Amino acid sequence: MPLRVEPGNPDDADTFRDALATADRPLAGMWVCSGSPLIAELCAGSGLDWLLIDAEHSPNGLESILAQLQAVNGYPVQVLVRPPVNDTVLIKQYLDLGVQNLLVPMVNSVQAAEAAVAATRYPPHGVRGVGSALARASRWNRVPDYLARASETVSVTVQIESTAAVEAVEEILAVDGVDAIFLGPSDLAASMGVLGQQEHPKVRAAVERCLAAAKAAGKPAGVNAFNPTTAHSYLAAGATFVLVGADVALLARGSEALAAAFTKASDGETPASY
Repeated sequence: MPLRVEPGNPDDADTFRDALATADRPLAGMWVCSGSPLIAELCAGSGLDWLLIDAEHSPNGLESILAQLQAVNGYPVQVLVRPPVNDTVLIKQYLDLGVQNLLVPMVNSVQAAEAAVAATRYPPHGVRGVGSALARASRWNRVPDYLARASETVSVTVQIESTAAVEAVEEILAVDGVDAIFLGPSDLAASMGVLGQQEHPKVRAAVERCLAAAKAAGKPAGVNAFNPTTAHSYLAAGATFVLVGADVALLARGSEALAAAFTKASDGETPASY
């Protein structure tokens, strides 16, 4: 949801952290990877709980992220943005754009988690550069006491997607300012030597270990799972938020289905009709 110029009802969900804390069920979301504000707005009105605008594996820069934030403004959906790297300067730029919910990739250690949090906090609690008068985040200094309240407007979710991160998950969860963890089975599978096998028993066991650790720590944990059966399995294991699809994947599979239904088969058969 957009940052309000005036403080709202304290019971309202201003950040993803707040939404997770007040939800009475797991939150379902999807990737937005096209870089298109139109597609982002279309997805924002879908009824899903949250969107992830991705800049790690998608053609998104500062300008396209800004345009998508503006396009989804006002829709009843939480929006997370994933930078391509855990970088202090880049995170500063995202926050100044008005990004309120970060998903930081490849957080493999306590030190990396602490750095991600520090990048979102002004001194003396962090290292975020001060430019609020120039920034959409503060509505160009129209948000009362923004500098003092900025950390209240930002949530930090870190990605656990390597064997090193799994081994350190309890310590990462204990970092003050880490609001949630998110499991990435694809990179986790690669780091475990089973590239492309997100359903491998070793990968699933690692994901479930992290879900259990998050529950014990009292923090939310999410996971990427396009397979509905797998998604439901992880929800049953304690996941409190899930990504269950992507704009580009839906378009790819949908267009392939149309081609299969309406183009001639290689054996000369006429296309299927409806």
